[in-house]
Amino acid sequence: MAAASDYHRWEDQIRRTGGCADPIHLRGWVVHKDKTTGEMLHHYSTQTEPGGRLRVACGNRRASRCPACAWTYAGDTYHLIRVGLAGDEDKDIPTTVRDHPRVFATLTAPSFGPVHNRPDRGVCRCGTRHRADDPALGTALDPATYDYAGAVLFNNHAGELWMRFTNRLRREIAARAGLTQRQLKECARLSYGKVAEFQKRGAVHFHAVIRLDGPDGPDTPPPSWATVDLLTDAIRAAAAHRYSSVTVPAAGDQPARTFQWGRQLDVRPVRAFGDGSQITEQAVASYVAKYATKAAETTGTPDTAVYCRSCRGTGRSRRYDRADSALGRCTPCRGTGLGEDLARLDVPEHARRLMAACVQLQPLYPDRHLARWAHMLGFRGHFSSKSRRYSTTLGALRQARADYRAAQERAALGLDDAEPDTVLVLADWQYAGHGHTPGESVLAATIARNLHRNRETAREALQDQLSQEGAAA
Repeated sequence: MAAASDYHRWEDQIRRTGGCADPIHLRGWVVHKDKTTGEMLHHYSTQTEPGGRLRVACGNRRASRCPACAWTYAGDTYHLIRVGLAGDEDKDIPTTVRDHPRVFATLTAPSFGPVHNRPDRGVCRCGTRHRADDPALGTALDPATYDYAGAVLFNNHAGELWMRFTNRLRREIAARAGLTQRQLKECARLSYGKVAEFQKRGAVHFHAVIRLDGPDGPDTPPPSWATVDLLTDAIRAAAAHRYSSVTVPAAGDQPARTFQWGRQLDVRPVRAFGDGSQITEQAVASYVAKYATKAAETTGTPDTAVYCRSCRGTGRSRRYDRADSALGRCTPCRGTGLGEDLARLDVPEHARRLMAACVQLQPLYPDRHLARWAHMLGFRGHFSSKSRRYSTTLGALRQARADYRAAQERAALGLDDAEPDTVLVLADWQYAGHGHTPGESVLAATIARNLHRNRETAREALQDQLSQEGAAA
């Protein structure tokens, strides 16, 4: 591969994707013409490319699938969270947002049974002091009594639980300010950005930056009564309130359940950079960005869906809707709703039991699509999300990057002097596959590591420079 005559062009393509592990292959052409004269300004075709294909980044956010594209996604998430904390005039968020009350909150899941852990003091309940990398961490002490069904049902309803929490939080804020809900909307707005994380035990919890703004969002100052202490107290009250719970009705052999957030609730004020606090704007943004590229595979589950595509995980035939007959059962998966045999998957036993619970509960809760999300241990929500006025958007960040690259391309083609409205762009692209050959994968991974190392070196140099400037000031 490295000795091929077109290797350098292939390497250039991979560098442009950031070292993507699973690039998309395209065939086609693009033509730039002058609208007035019809003169062809530039013509490009993939016929001259290695293999007759152009490789573009896959854009997958999961680090387990493509570390290079996940690094880009994490960078975008970092900037999204940071802008909501520190502001950025170029992104239409004023820097005065730093003066608004803001906290970093972590809401956890309740207990579903004792698990192996590493307490701050003493040893685990099993009598062992576990290593940090011990695979037993997070697994049930007694699998026979652990509530696997409750764990996956909690994950499945976590998004609704968050919605109820935010609704209750607005009421708690209004009550502490002596206002009604309508009056609160006229003088303050609640904004947040959050990310989901799976604990070792397979239960999802949320990290959230929560901020109080004026009625029009970050552009307006919050009212005088809005303080960090008031926001913190309201969050604790909202998380513990019974209206922040979700009730799951009884079904089959499963009892009715009421889910609430766990007792471990952490709420800390976010400080400005350089005040000596560990909970700084940069630290919070980095923490959130790190988990935005991860999912349930951190617990050992597969990073791809395992449900049956024929029945979409329902276990029922899409042709014969007859529950009282064998004809109503999906033939390819034999009614299990799975396209994979859980017993043959190379996953930890604790994760296997959680995935099996999703499958077993699917007939009891058909509208919850548990089997379809078995690889996510039942969780079906967004891993990262934000309120409307918290910050800029991922779309805006991606558009800014695309505009920058388009300007680079125009300069390279000698079209930067031409007005964009006078240039007609015609293109035709077709999908031609994806991925690398085994040899290409090794070379692409090396390119990705070199790019990552160079970026880390540049970032550390910039941080040292900012630290020196701050010390001098």
